[in-house]
Amino acid sequence: MATTRTPGRIAKALLAPALALGATVGLASAPAHAAVWNSCDKWGNTSLNGSTLYNNIWGSGAGSQCIWANSGTNWGVWANHPNTGGIKSYPNSKKVINKTIASIGTLTSNYNVTVPSSGAYNTSYDIWDTDYDHEIMLWVNYRGPVGPLGTSQGSATLGGHTWNVYKGNNGANEVYSFLRTSNSNSGSVNIKPILTWISATKGWMSSNETIGDVQFGFEITSSSGGLDFRTNDLTVSSS
Repeated sequence: MATTRTPGRIAKALLAPALALGATVGLASAPAHAAVWNSCDKWGNTSLNGSTLYNNIWGSGAGSQCIWANSGTNWGVWANHPNTGGIKSYPNSKKVINKTIASIGTLTSNYNVTVPSSGAYNTSYDIWDTDYDHEIMLWVNYRGPVGPLGTSQGSATLGGHTWNVYKGNNGANEVYSFLRTSNSNSGSVNIKPILTWISATKGWMSSNETIGDVQFGFEITSSSGGLDFRTNDLTVSSS
């Protein structure tokens, strides 16, 4: 069964964390991680090395989750969400771009993650325009009963990978989901050709749209018993 997405979840997460900025909470219910920063707060967040980390427990029926980080590129979460449907959280690291698609020369990313062999989740980039009208998701791996919003648009080979493409609307914004045809825990993604394909080839959004955020994280539906998700390394570079 495909999971569904809650309208405006990221916009909500961007507003609410101000209450918990820099909050550090002991990992009472989770395995301890010796890290520069950690939080079990629902909207726990901090900025490290030019990136912003969010715990971002936004879905209904969520369990407990704690995030830790040594930097914006080396971080992880311990999550214990029940074995029920619906997305519970999207812990992520965010890099701000603030350039129009047309003015982006290059936009690339490298990732290396360690994900559990049980549970239901996807590891994904979540890319937004500054008005939060358009959401572009790039799933690099996924497991369990999870699926994208919208209808199939076929497949496309872009940015160094072949993707199954879906297009939909969650009531608040357009959603374009790209699911890698083979799961990967490490690799590189050339994001600019994907943005060009969406705008110039498909006409789904204007090349004058400003790309605000490139987020990378784990969209978790279930992780019963407590599971670890780790970003071992992450780079997002633009010019």
